[in-house]
Amino acid sequence: MRIVVAGGSGFLGHPLMRSLRAAGHDITQLVRRPATQPGQVTWDPAKPIRLPDDTAAVFNLCGANLGHRWTPSYKRELRDSRLGSTATLARAVAAQGVPVLVNASGVTVYGDTGDREMTERSAPADPSDFLIGLNIAWEAAAMAAKPQRVVLLRTGLPVDADGGSLKPQLLPFRLGIGGKLGDGRQWVPWISLDDWLRAAIFVLEHEIDGPVNMVGPTPVTNAEWTATLAKLLHRPAFFPVPKLGVRVLYGEYAMEGYRSMRVKPEVLLSQGFTYRHATLEAALLHALSSR
Repeated sequence: MRIVVAGGSGFLGHPLMRSLRAAGHDITQLVRRPATQPGQVTWDPAKPIRLPDDTAAVFNLCGANLGHRWTPSYKRELRDSRLGSTATLARAVAAQGVPVLVNASGVTVYGDTGDREMTERSAPADPSDFLIGLNIAWEAAAMAAKPQRVVLLRTGLPVDADGGSLKPQLLPFRLGIGGKLGDGRQWVPWISLDDWLRAAIFVLEHEIDGPVNMVGPTPVTNAEWTATLAKLLHRPAFFPVPKLGVRVLYGEYAMEGYRSMRVKPEVLLSQGFTYRHATLEAALLHALSSR
């Protein structure tokens, strides 16, 4: 079927398009620059768009990279790059009767949960927090596509050696200077990139609606993450990384690594999704061996 993908050049979008093609789908990629390849269509997220008449689903993964210093101007870019594109696509999906919109989001919507386990039935946290509020607004913009089916991919930390949160950790860990963040007791919502891609297609092809926690089935603490990565790289990891130093070097964004997010993929598990990498060690082994 015809799948329209916005944000297809990013860390998740590029491999997703490859996986969708491998599953037999026809892809139309929305690009902001002049189209240079077959299957690309130029669009302006600030203007109305007419989707191809045979569009069966839209994947929206648009959004500026979170991994930068959050200056006031960059916070505006983070917000505008998500909300504007989502609003435009949601209107088109609703107006044209496209059956499903699959929209990116994040598990940060639950906030710092401590040791409490959160599922898709758990309420969002305080929207006055910048990233929580951004995710809530992002999801609300997508829900404007109703009554069409809207799937909200609340993604944790996809494990891949060529991107995401793992890539910048590899050098310090290989140098033997990696360590846990603070006391390491905060929960890490990880998922292998391979399982994320398979789950994204799974929710498209099943009658799943609403939030879906895109995380692995066995959450770990940051201390466990650190110990597992160090073991696989055959390096020590003795020294904790203090909050103050990280805040000074990298700003507000770096504090996200100290949040505790113990998130369960209740929807995926209840619908029968099977993980290829059900443990963090399996996910890290796959990522490190795929480079």
